[in-house]
Amino acid sequence: MSTSKFTDNWNKMILAIRKGWSFVSEDVWKCRSNNIFIHIIKTVNLSVRCFLNEMLQQRASALTFRTLLAIVPALVVLIAIGKGFGFYSIIEEQLYIAFPAHHGALQYAFNFVNSYIEQMHSGIFVGIGIVLLLWTLITLMSDIENTFNDLWNVPNRKLTRRITDYLAMFILMPILLLLSNGMSIFASTLLDKIPYISSLGQYIMQFLSYVLSWGFFTLAYILLPNAKVKFKHAVITGIICGTAFNIFQWLYLSGQIWVSKYNAIYGSFAFLPLLLLWLQLSWLICLIGVVLSYSSQNVFNFDYEKDIKNISRSYYERVLITIMAIIISRRRSGREALTCSELSHNYMIPIQLVSRAINDLLHIELIVPTPVKNDFAYITTVDSDQLTIGALLRLIDDKGSKNFVDSISKNTVENDIIQQINNCCYDYADKILVADVTLPKEIEQTSY
Repeated sequence: MSTSKFTDNWNKMILAIRKGWSFVSEDVWKCRSNNIFIHIIKTVNLSVRCFLNEMLQQRASALTFRTLLAIVPALVVLIAIGKGFGFYSIIEEQLYIAFPAHHGALQYAFNFVNSYIEQMHSGIFVGIGIVLLLWTLITLMSDIENTFNDLWNVPNRKLTRRITDYLAMFILMPILLLLSNGMSIFASTLLDKIPYISSLGQYIMQFLSYVLSWGFFTLAYILLPNAKVKFKHAVITGIICGTAFNIFQWLYLSGQIWVSKYNAIYGSFAFLPLLLLWLQLSWLICLIGVVLSYSSQNVFNFDYEKDIKNISRSYYERVLITIMAIIISRRRSGREALTCSELSHNYMIPIQLVSRAINDLLHIELIVPTPVKNDFAYITTVDSDQLTIGALLRLIDDKGSKNFVDSISKNTVENDIIQQINNCCYDYADKILVADVTLPKEIEQTSY
């Protein structure tokens, strides 16, 4: 009896796990609720899919290679600007703090950079070298932006805009480093002078390092993609990835110091494997953050995704007629035109269906876009008292190429049957105006 009861409980547990997995992996996309837990499940679901489909490991490896090539040019620009502003020693100190186990390698790099800077005032080859150094840095930043934009599915910025933005970033970076160092010194000095709090100073400074990491990742997720990233999605992702980066940084420094004990065995190359590992995993953390911010902001774009991919022709035509009827109705009543996102939100229609229908209606020239804020709304180009469902279906069915395969004759029995069926449908549909179609209920517009 006990064995039978155990088997029943086991089967119930397995069934519950299968139902839970089915909901998390597929059925959750059929849920239109704004519940925070549903949103989190959708975000994690989409992030995992993006991680697997977008080959983040390979992208991180490519950026690691680019970063390795750009390390020396970055040091040249950073130190040159630091010397120009008079805080070269602060930059050098910060780099030693960031890489405590590799003072020798850093000293070698500083000697190389200083020798190069001393020769910058003479010779055309040095001038060409400076251009190549800057181009290496600009190429790295361009690759980073391209990766971010690919993950966001948005186009890249123009080249002139990129160069100006990157040069401004290279100039501001040492200044921000100086301010960060100054804030750290000021905070540590102040905490030492306050009774009963000085013992907590170390923990407070560690917390400030987390805050700086959160701010850095948040700004990167907002500024680098050529998309309008909402602050709440960027800051939540920035906190997650900033925390992960700091934890990994601590593990990396611990491992770096541990490996340094074996320099007698590995020689001067002991730092290289850990450096490559640090770059690879740091970029992976960063790219995971891009995927998280994109997924969190765009989960509604993937509602009913599986059903939309398998949508039937007849059901899609119903969607198309409904969206055209909404656009006509709003113009007839003098109400403002809606964007794709507003159409999706106000009438509870998946955004992928709306975008597909809008593209088809634009192609057959029944609607035109009109600019509103940073987007486009859509208005009709035809008289609402003239456009029938039959006329709309004829235009849709005639859209695209046809009669281009010579082996498939136009004059066949099958072709005549199909044409007669279509004519019967069109003739009946010509009796009904698109403007008379029953519209779905509109919900109140809120922020989304």
